[in-house]
Amino acid sequence: MYHKFQISGNVFMALGLTMKILITVLFSFVLIWSTISLSSSNNFKNHFLDDITNGSKETPRDKLLGGLLTADFDEGSCLSRYHKSLLYRQPSPYKPSEYLVSKLRRYERLHKRCGPDTKAYKKATESLVRDENYASKSVGECRYIVWIAGYGLGNRMLTLASVFLYALLTERIILVDNRKDVNDILCEPFPGTSWLLPLDFPLMNYTYSYGYNKQYPRCYGTMVNNHTINSTSIPQHLYLHNLHDSRDEDKMFFCEKDQRLINKVPWLIIQANVYFVPSLWFNPTFQPELMKLFPQKDTVFHHLARYLFHPTNQVWGMITRHYYAHLSRADETLGIQIRVFRKDAGYFQHVMDQIVSCTQREKLLPELATQEETQVNISNTPKVKAVLVTSLYPEYSDNLKNMFWERPSSTGEIIEVNQPSGERVQQTDKKLHDQKALAEIYLLSLTDNIVTSAWSTFGYVAYSIGGLKPWLLHTPKDNKTPDPPCVRSTSMEPCYLTPPSHGCDADWGKNSGKIFPFVKNCEDVIYSGLKLHDEL
Repeated sequence: MYHKFQISGNVFMALGLTMKILITVLFSFVLIWSTISLSSSNNFKNHFLDDITNGSKETPRDKLLGGLLTADFDEGSCLSRYHKSLLYRQPSPYKPSEYLVSKLRRYERLHKRCGPDTKAYKKATESLVRDENYASKSVGECRYIVWIAGYGLGNRMLTLASVFLYALLTERIILVDNRKDVNDILCEPFPGTSWLLPLDFPLMNYTYSYGYNKQYPRCYGTMVNNHTINSTSIPQHLYLHNLHDSRDEDKMFFCEKDQRLINKVPWLIIQANVYFVPSLWFNPTFQPELMKLFPQKDTVFHHLARYLFHPTNQVWGMITRHYYAHLSRADETLGIQIRVFRKDAGYFQHVMDQIVSCTQREKLLPELATQEETQVNISNTPKVKAVLVTSLYPEYSDNLKNMFWERPSSTGEIIEVNQPSGERVQQTDKKLHDQKALAEIYLLSLTDNIVTSAWSTFGYVAYSIGGLKPWLLHTPKDNKTPDPPCVRSTSMEPCYLTPPSHGCDADWGKNSGKIFPFVKNCEDVIYSGLKLHDEL
């Protein structure tokens, strides 16, 4: 090899000056052309990757969601915060109001001044050990509401959003019970501070800390009934009981006359398992503020959930892995969430028949091909519809999968059915179970259309985060498939399952579902539930 280069060098030395210059120019041209080609190729690849990520140059994804999010977080500490928008096929058509955005920024500054590890928080907690009357005392700017974790993940997310909205309206600081797994599934939502209640919070060591209920001495509804709270006797803390077994005295805490008392109380502790946002509109002081925050009334949970809830990196990994493996390449996606509310819950044929009837009647899934239609046309590439099923029981997705594997669809579409998990038993407060549940909620929210079970808070959260108006499966009776099997909701808001039976003072005795045209009974809880609708 050395000899070859030596000969070539001798030949080059023997060439004339003109020939040497010509060869040098040609070599330089080839080198420059190669560099330009390589650069162009890299640019093309970069543009191609950008198009995959952003959809197109014309519609880049807004990682701050129209100003809903602040840019003050480290991106790597919580990947989902700024990356969630990349997985949705289209940006949300529902934009937050400028007033909501400014209100959130003001709240973040207040939380920073009053949150854990501040002098204000330390001073406020010290007052809890003294049983003082706050009737004539000034509370100051730092007042708090403590959310106590209870019930399943769907209930928790609905109540967290409800309590946070109440905190926004009343300028309180929300602090979250940290004895459960909140920190394992959700990132911190507020920059430069924490929403987690310190574990040494005095009232968590109190006798009643694991038994907040209607018998708790500072339960607001009980104190109202016993006439032990009034304008001259204001305690330093109150417990708000807003569960499915609440009395009207508990549920009516949001009314104007009640708020005049409650506003003077430095600390509120609330336990809830229902989405009580619709009832906040009954307060004539809150309503003008709510209308400025949410001009489109059925977007309340959609905006608050996208602001508050960001899956931790471990949960985000579960979401993205399943999404890219099963959903991302499909032409269309459908989510089906199945919850059976009965003691002997499991697989039931009448529920399976209901799912098939609903999805085929509403043209969400195709019929199966007849014998004459089974000839497959291989000259055309068929469309693929991915169906994401979430249920504690894998038999529902297995049956759906077998249906479309054993026979082709009448439209020629390929139906690909997948289910991330089938735990069979709800295991609330078990870390991995709750992480899987949150991953499935977000996966459902990424689908183009969604079918959910009636009364299911899990389903409520999924479709509302995704900005989807769901098909709601009616509750079966007597082990029979309902007819019709489902109904399309006209709102993407969750249902308040056990609202007060009436409104506040001016509307006392009036059916709470008939006070305002935008607060209506739910499609799946016809005689009692309340749901926000946009006025169209």
